[in-house]
Amino acid sequence: MLSCPNCNSKDIGKIGINQYYCWNCYIELSVSHGMINTHQVEEDGSLSSLDDLFDEDERRYIL
Repeated sequence: MLSCPNCNSKDIGKIGINQYYCWNCYIELSVSHGMINTHQVEEDGSLSSLDDLFDEDERRYIL
């Protein structure tokens, strides 16, 4: 099961194909090639990457 690399919450909702939203810390997650990409949703609806805040090991997603 997917957990948020930011807050470790499992309260994750699916919003699209390989796209998820953390209801605990309000960030968007996407999974691509076994890596979790994290994004902050800005006021204008654009996404800002938060990947540089996490180690590669924290972002790795293994089924």
